[in-house]
Amino acid sequence: MTGKMDDIIFRLPDPVLELIFSFLNLPSLRNCSLVCKNWCRILCDENNDVWRLHCIRELGQEVLSSGLLSSVPTYKSKLRAFRHAWNPNDCSRNIFIKSNGFTLHRNPVAQSTDAGRGKIGFRHGRHAWEVIWEGPLGTVAVIGIATKEASLLCHGYVSLLGSDEHSWGWNIVDNHLLHNGDALGNYPSLNNAPKYQIGERIRVILDCEDNTLSFERNYEFLGVAFRGLPDKKLYPSISAVYGNTEVSMVYLGPPLDG
Repeated sequence: MTGKMDDIIFRLPDPVLELIFSFLNLPSLRNCSLVCKNWCRILCDENNDVWRLHCIRELGQEVLSSGLLSSVPTYKSKLRAFRHAWNPNDCSRNIFIKSNGFTLHRNPVAQSTDAGRGKIGFRHGRHAWEVIWEGPLGTVAVIGIATKEASLLCHGYVSLLGSDEHSWGWNIVDNHLLHNGDALGNYPSLNNAPKYQIGERIRVILDCEDNTLSFERNYEFLGVAFRGLPDKKLYPSISAVYGNTEVSMVYLGPPLDG
């Protein structure tokens, strides 16, 4: 009898299997993908109802229909981006994460610099994510990476990200690279490099195999910004000073070369 039931389950139509899979958590789905070729085929389709229904439950239709996730075209990649977004439990007390899950908001607190980190850090592989500054930059607006040891709050308006040995940042206001409290020169190394425009997407590329951090703007590679990164878990990070400014972060996955 058990053999017949198993045979029935394996022969269920794709729409029925997709609906069943949509109620399973991600670890269970990974296990299901190993059961047979048919189930693996279904779960490898990143735009079917399995991932669409998961996205609707976790992200909501408003986020899915917005332009914020235009760089991650499949439902599965949108869900992955959500799992890598800002961490509401790993940011300054002056920052909160908006209901969409992807955008942090800095409250208007005087004489304070505030930072936030992503939910997931990286120690292996190659990873890319986009940062969109959706409000005024103020005097300091820094994009980069940090370990868990980096501070998330300090007094005054300073370049918090890049102020110690635990963080590396690019201040997009004056185009300076920052680490361990030092300004390491202009970036990108161009004469009269254009200033950041509100709403532009900056792509951050972390290569944990070569231990480098690079940036792209408008799909133009700007060169390697930092080399010799440590063998530690590194988190997408930003620091901001301007009240009510908002910054979104969308994880893209492995970067596409060329």
